[in-house]
Amino acid sequence: MVEAHPPARRFHPRLRIPWLNVLGVIAIVLAATAIVVKNLPDERSNQILNVSYDPTRELYAALDPAFITHYRSQTGVGLDIKESHGGSGRQLRSVLDGSQKASVVSLALISDIETLSKRGLIAPNWQQRLPNSSVPYTSTIVFVVRKGNPKAIHDWPDLINGDVSVVTPNPRSSGNGQLSVLAAWGSVTTRGGSQAQATAYVKALLQHVAVSDAGARSAAASFALAKIGDVQLTWENEALREVAANKDELQLVYPPVSILAEPAVAWVDANVADPKTATYAKAYLNYLFTDAAQDQVAQYGYRPFKPEVLAKYADRLPPLSLFPISAIAKDWSDAREQFFGDNGILDTISTSPHAAVPVA
Repeated sequence: MVEAHPPARRFHPRLRIPWLNVLGVIAIVLAATAIVVKNLPDERSNQILNVSYDPTRELYAALDPAFITHYRSQTGVGLDIKESHGGSGRQLRSVLDGSQKASVVSLALISDIETLSKRGLIAPNWQQRLPNSSVPYTSTIVFVVRKGNPKAIHDWPDLINGDVSVVTPNPRSSGNGQLSVLAAWGSVTTRGGSQAQATAYVKALLQHVAVSDAGARSAAASFALAKIGDVQLTWENEALREVAANKDELQLVYPPVSILAEPAVAWVDANVADPKTATYAKAYLNYLFTDAAQDQVAQYGYRPFKPEVLAKYADRLPPLSLFPISAIAKDWSDAREQFFGDNGILDTISTSPHAAVPVA
């Protein structure tokens, strides 16, 4: 019996694809892909660094992507924004010594940026380059206490009663710490007290400090998580965040008077010599003064400089009696020198063996 063989397969000429043609097609596809990739924005080269102070983490985590989306829609350029956070004094020193090449700074005190300007890193006219003297939002120092306020803390004199234990950041390293000292001092002098009385009060207050962390966020951890102290002196936005996260344990107390804090922003001229980087840095900071950014500022507990936006959040950010820095010094730079310079008021007070102000 003859075995039947299957018919031989026949290839249609039109189904033959020479390998050279295949390689040609692949080359065309790869070339097209290369063109697409080449034309995409290189966000690594479009990078800026914002060196900021401790409590602004959440704020800029929201503002940065909003700005990136806005800027891309306006220009087609993709940006990459890096953040650095820490005590404002430490952040200032890191920019001064070059360990952080900040494109922009958003620091706790105007005097922080004035210091960078005096060292030649930022132009002398920096406050005139942006709206509202380069202050996109303000804040103040308030009290956070344990639920029910068991120590009955309502005003500054209450902080030095009996065994009241205070948590506030170190004024050597933190803007929050410096503002706490300035607010405490002004709480005496702006209500008719003498400088001698203010000195005695601040000295007594420092003796009630249980822990003096490097920055606002670590102080918040000491108070809210480690449960150290009876009262924390902190930024209003930090207080709002802490109380919201610990509603059953903490509450916010507004003292009758406190200081008007003016965190400021600037691009660092010495670090944005490249015109492209300078353009991105300037656009980024200008964005902070837009209605969209101002609304986000209020949502995160800062006081927008635009009164109409602030009015929308009056239930969250109530009207307060806040004294300006000019009530206790010529300006922010004068306050830094008077209170925190060598042989300044803080040094004088800190010579007491009981004054709890460790040097960072």
